[in-house]
Amino acid sequence: MSTFRTVGLVARNGSELVRESLDRVTAFLEERGVEVLMSREAATFADVSYGRVSDTPEMGANCDLIIAVGGDGNMLGTARVYAPYQVPIVGINRGRLGFLADIHPDDIDSALGAVLAGDYTIEEHFLLEGEVSVKGNTEVPCALNEVLLHSAEMPHMIEFDLYIDGAFVYNQFSDGLIIASPTGSTAYSLSAGGPIMHPALDAVVLVPMFPHTLNSRPLVVPGDSEIKVVVGSHIGATARVSFDSHVEFEIEPGQALTVRKMSRKLQLIHPPGHSFYDVCRSKLDWASRIGEG
Repeated sequence: MSTFRTVGLVARNGSELVRESLDRVTAFLEERGVEVLMSREAATFADVSYGRVSDTPEMGANCDLIIAVGGDGNMLGTARVYAPYQVPIVGINRGRLGFLADIHPDDIDSALGAVLAGDYTIEEHFLLEGEVSVKGNTEVPCALNEVLLHSAEMPHMIEFDLYIDGAFVYNQFSDGLIIASPTGSTAYSLSAGGPIMHPALDAVVLVPMFPHTLNSRPLVVPGDSEIKVVVGSHIGATARVSFDSHVEFEIEPGQALTVRKMSRKLQLIHPPGHSFYDVCRSKLDWASRIGEG
């Protein structure tokens, strides 16, 4: 009997590969008598002859597991939506890298079979929430990878003051600042020169983007830190704040962005044999060698 009685299916991309895997997962769950709820977006391009279409609150309240079919972008969106419900998530990779969605389409039957039988590990990932004032209203969106502050008029430098737990850190002129979780340390932060952080770390990394100085480096701070960035008025540029490169807001000079760890974490399920270091070796080409002629 399955450990999970009710499973939700989520997908945001209607490509042929995603549809193929969604239908395969649905058939697999049907064979095992698992109740299936499918997101409305996934139902627009998938076979819903088994299960029923559902909205986010119902899926969050009733599902024991969410299966996200797609790439890491789909996983990011699914995490932002369902982490507050504390529903564990597992990903079928139909994207390019697959850092988060780590079940290969060819392994759906074996990997999901193991997961449904209770043979899996749960890895907790914390999200970042950012508080920003927009037109007099306070918005508090969240991000699994990173919160990014940059100029709204690219290419254009911005000025900002950085505070950690109320203590002034520095004033900087740069293209922006990446505030990344350990999960996001292998994403945009890595491309900007940030360190790779194990997902179990309780820490946040701040990575300057093209700073107007030679001695500004990434800064790792405790995960419980409150990070405040005040946009300066010296240059007078409007700044933009984005969450996982998805949700975006503009903030004016003199306004502040406050980032902190979200209380509820993403429960990410991995099938047997998962290793963070294996993923890094595979996705980042660690220790790869060019074969001799």
